[in-house]
Amino acid sequence: MKEKLTKKAAFLGLLMFVFNVIILLALAFLMIELNQTTHAIDYIRDNPSKVVFVVATVLFLSVLNYGYLYFESMSVLANVTQLIEMFTLLDLSLFLSFIFGRYIDPNARPFGFFAVMCATLLGRREAIFLNIINALLIFVMDININLVNLASDQMWTYCAGLLMTFCSGTMVVFVSHKIKTRLQSILLVFILLIPIELIIGIMEILFTQEPEMPWILLGYGAMGALFSILLFMVLLPIFELVFANLTVFRLREITSPNAPLIKKLKEEAPGTYNHSVVVSQLAEACANAIGEDSELARAAAYYHDVGKLMNPEMFTENQSDYNVHNELSPELSADIIRSHTRDGAKLIKKQHLPEFLADVAIQHHGTLPIKYFYAKALKMTDGEISMANYSYAGPTPQTRIAAIIMIVDAAEAATRSLANRTPANIEALVGSLIEERINLEQFANCNITMRDMTVISHTIAQSLSGVYHSRISYPKIKIGKKG
Repeated sequence: MKEKLTKKAAFLGLLMFVFNVIILLALAFLMIELNQTTHAIDYIRDNPSKVVFVVATVLFLSVLNYGYLYFESMSVLANVTQLIEMFTLLDLSLFLSFIFGRYIDPNARPFGFFAVMCATLLGRREAIFLNIINALLIFVMDININLVNLASDQMWTYCAGLLMTFCSGTMVVFVSHKIKTRLQSILLVFILLIPIELIIGIMEILFTQEPEMPWILLGYGAMGALFSILLFMVLLPIFELVFANLTVFRLREITSPNAPLIKKLKEEAPGTYNHSVVVSQLAEACANAIGEDSELARAAAYYHDVGKLMNPEMFTENQSDYNVHNELSPELSADIIRSHTRDGAKLIKKQHLPEFLADVAIQHHGTLPIKYFYAKALKMTDGEISMANYSYAGPTPQTRIAAIIMIVDAAEAATRSLANRTPANIEALVGSLIEERINLEQFANCNITMRDMTVISHTIAQSLSGVYHSRISYPKIKIGKKG
């Protein structure tokens, strides 16, 4: 489902693009001032054609970028925070290219930094296109205002820079999704080395007559690859914090057993914790099956019931023989039970965790009735009872991941009551749970399809039949000591 761009979002997006054009031109002016022997004003007056070409290129690439986002990635264009993040990365990449090229060596520039940051924070498809924009922008700045410290114009060096930015960035985007830990990011250095060293080697063989130079420049190339990943590892946590990004690294950190809320859930509500672990496994499998973000689904499942920490003894999975609800009115019990969605969202926000987790926590029961206490209330009165007083406040799931959590949460709990947990029986049970939620319009506000729900039902059946598989009965034989 293509996201619609509101007039407000379109205006803000256009405003951000105009503002970034000004920033880029201001950066170009600063680099001319730092780079040239004359003042920037004098350079502009003496080289009007070069300056006009730079301005025209910045404008053209900005229009091209806007068009790409409008037709291919409207979710980024509609999100001002992501636009600010994208422009910050683009401006930072240009400035770093100037600093490294001017004060160290053109080949020591962090060619892969921009691409790997974009792939991690914005997405692989966006990263490939933005890397092209970045490569062209650096190339145009190179040939017009000489970003690098060269004794004379050497077009082949500028072309090498263009090739290294494009090739190394593209390669790192292709493999970045396989990097799941920060330690594994170090492997990206070796991926970057392949195109960088090949391009330097070929260019130097073709254009340099000094035999000792290639080894020095190959060393600078290795330095650039290393700097790319070091900058990535240092700056990524800052971007994650400032822009609230849900990267795979961040998701794995917050689902660690040592994460504060997870640790507290494990200690104070062990039943809920065990339920959440199984739900996370199911949600991950279901998300994979329908092409959703499995890491995000796993994290959402871990946190969907953290609100039960406010009253852990009020929930069946944390009780022993004594049930507190036997002494409470059905209405009060229902109010306590449904409050765990709101409490969960509050706890998540209090811990400064991603907003998405809070959204899933409050949406995973939608506006479903709490049937047990509604039925109990019906038995205790002869009058009519409003079901709204025994239902969750909502809202209903707004995303496919929230819908997945709603389904697997109910399926995991309901499957425990099944006597014969065969895949067929589990799938029939899950099918009835999904049908009930469809009839109650719980999936009206998310773009989950009937095909998705069929796949989810089958995936849950296969997974839960493995979790709750039958076991053989062990013989009751007493074995004495040997001898």
